[in-house]
Amino acid sequence: MNLDRLHLVKAITLVSGAFILATPSLFPQADVLIREEAGSVVVKTPADTLRLTACSQTVVHITASPDGKALSASPHEPWMVSPCTPHKFAVTMPEEVKSPATAPPAAPGQAVLNTGAIKLLVSLDTGNLQFSDEQDVRLLREAHDSSRIYSPEVVNSESLYRVSDRFTMPASEAFYGLGQHQDGVFNYRGSLVELAQINTDAAIPLLLSTKGYGLFWNTASKSLFDNRFPSELRISSAAADAIDYYFIYGPDFDDVIRQYRTMTGHAPLFPKWAYGFFQSKDRYKSAAELLNIADQYRSNHAPADVLVQDWYWWIHRGDAEFRPAAYPNVGDTLEKLHREHFHAMLSVWPSFDSDSKTYHELAKRGLTIPGTMNYDPTNPASAALYFSTLVQKQMELGWDAFWLDASEPEAGTEAATHPDPVLWDKKLFIGSGARYSNIFPLAHTTNVYRGWRELTEEKRVFLLTRSAFAGEQRNAATVWSGDVYSTFHAFGRQLPAGLNFALSGMPYWTTDIGGYSSDGKGRSTEDPSYQELYTRWFEFGTFCPIFRTHGHRVNDQNELFSYGAVTPILVNYDKLRYRLLPYIYSLAWKVTDSDGTIMRPLVMDWRTDQRVWDIGDQFMFGPDILVNPVTQEGATSRQLYLPQASSWYDFWTGQQTPGSKQLEVLAPLDRIPLYVRAGSVLPLGPEVEYAADQPEAPIELRVYPGADGSFDLYEDAGDGYAYERGQRSVIPILWDDKAGRLTIGQRVGQFPGMMKDRKFQIVFVRNGHGGGSEPTAAFDREVTYTGQSLSTTAPKR
Repeated sequence: MNLDRLHLVKAITLVSGAFILATPSLFPQADVLIREEAGSVVVKTPADTLRLTACSQTVVHITASPDGKALSASPHEPWMVSPCTPHKFAVTMPEEVKSPATAPPAAPGQAVLNTGAIKLLVSLDTGNLQFSDEQDVRLLREAHDSSRIYSPEVVNSESLYRVSDRFTMPASEAFYGLGQHQDGVFNYRGSLVELAQINTDAAIPLLLSTKGYGLFWNTASKSLFDNRFPSELRISSAAADAIDYYFIYGPDFDDVIRQYRTMTGHAPLFPKWAYGFFQSKDRYKSAAELLNIADQYRSNHAPADVLVQDWYWWIHRGDAEFRPAAYPNVGDTLEKLHREHFHAMLSVWPSFDSDSKTYHELAKRGLTIPGTMNYDPTNPASAALYFSTLVQKQMELGWDAFWLDASEPEAGTEAATHPDPVLWDKKLFIGSGARYSNIFPLAHTTNVYRGWRELTEEKRVFLLTRSAFAGEQRNAATVWSGDVYSTFHAFGRQLPAGLNFALSGMPYWTTDIGGYSSDGKGRSTEDPSYQELYTRWFEFGTFCPIFRTHGHRVNDQNELFSYGAVTPILVNYDKLRYRLLPYIYSLAWKVTDSDGTIMRPLVMDWRTDQRVWDIGDQFMFGPDILVNPVTQEGATSRQLYLPQASSWYDFWTGQQTPGSKQLEVLAPLDRIPLYVRAGSVLPLGPEVEYAADQPEAPIELRVYPGADGSFDLYEDAGDGYAYERGQRSVIPILWDDKAGRLTIGQRVGQFPGMMKDRKFQIVFVRNGHGGGSEPTAAFDREVTYTGQSLSTTAPKR
């Protein structure tokens, strides 16, 4: 390019070796150099150097450092699985200078980098950035003055920076994501959020905005998202080489999350039994007790799939040996549970007793995190020893799942309280704990997931863990909300915590139904006030992606049958969960196949409706069911908002109601308000006692007229990874509202053991018909489906 000419090229597509310069001779106030380098645009300012890389039309990677040498915040990024492959920018420089000799000095203007979906404007005065969409609607803008700040720090004998970036935003914008936090806040506009792992708080640096973008702050260091001053968002990290983030444009939140998971990993499918009910308490003390609980559930015909053995089964924590008096033959116990169609999950910790054999072996080889009793999952040798000596041995006994407790981690000493973040001053194999203070849960679950997958493809991985970091969804990990209190106050805070976790790209989340304890003390299942709390929490838990109860109770019971007068209510919701399994398992396939989200805050589907921006106590369960938990003690009604839709149906009665309205609805103790969107096709299974029970039974299809709709019914073998090799089937179901016609389309795919023929019992819902949790006796149509397309019409009324 001839930089001496006065007529700058207006639009340039960057190719290797091209340079674009905002020169002082053409723009007297400009101090910014722009050049192409290795597929990126490099912007040199008086204060720092930026590297701008388009990863796709809708993702841009930004790094900035004082000298421009750092290409990322940290040298290793194990949370990323799909590195940014440069995508061409079209670059537009300011208009030509027509009369430079006589015209007064002008502001140097902006260079525009266009991906085809995002316009990235670079100030030729300061190098500050602004992101806009293709219609020039501003999405995000750096503050004009001192936006990027680098403060030198020496941390763990390493010279790093405390970095921050400041952005300005309009009043009409809301923020979500950032992991799971217990402050009761849903919309983080006006809030300060610290990202540092600790029990009940999980740090994931993905922020979503109602403007239609996501910002992924690309570091595992302790970070702050500070929006206390309402027109400014300051994002900072405590230990980094550079400012480093990805700007992701949707504008739909599903699109942002899809792109985030493309970068950090897609979520595999759990075994079908994992979408059923997990029975747990703190804690079962013997094999005999586990078998007795299994017998209680089967003899009382209450559905359940998983029994959980919590902590202190061991002789020494960290070794694989069970206490022999309480667990004389673990393999035999597991065989008996399997014969009763139960699966078993075992709690294992990343920390060790000082007198355990595993700890001595790790310590002898220098494989612990110095100053802690934890193994170092970022060290391949430490990870291999941990898996082979603890997890693998338990898999060989027959355990079906693992509960990776205390994965923040709890570390430092054997005491229960530790500084925050725990790893800040520690040395990890991967590097300084200050750089990687949030990485432990990702590395820990990665170790167990990879080891499991190398051992067998016949049994799917299921992990439960107390903390999370970016990318953990790819490790078949469910996060639970930690050791929360057994109070209505704590219960109410679980909803925004879980919804923001979903908006952080994490599809699987659960809570201890009923809470873990209260101020270190348990509640009694015989206490009527606690029975109310437990019932309301259980109703909510029925509609969480993973459905499990756990906690410390003073009367040492936590089974559904121990809750006295409310037991029938609990069993009814347990049965409803199992009737919903065809729906839930199909949603789970959408998570795996197309990066779907099961637990959906209203802002996901109605992002432009400001009335939903602060609603953190209602959510969609999949695309069709609106869930409205009751979180106030003594409440027998609640207010709720029905978003825009042609209409909604009360799930319990079939009564139809218009959308876009506030309602006060009745909510007696035995009823959580549920609404189904018009146009929904809801598949319901039979009443069963475990997930694999009665596979040949008819499926009830409830059709909710009022709009066109569809649903893809997914089926596979229920376990193993043959589904990844195409052994699965999808049955597309379409509802044509105007014609009143339901079409069950041709089956796509097959798998061994598939039911080739099945009956569908079709119910066209209306007031007084097709409502409630029990099977509809008077269904409207019954068809036998053989895999070929067929249609039926609604009866005329």
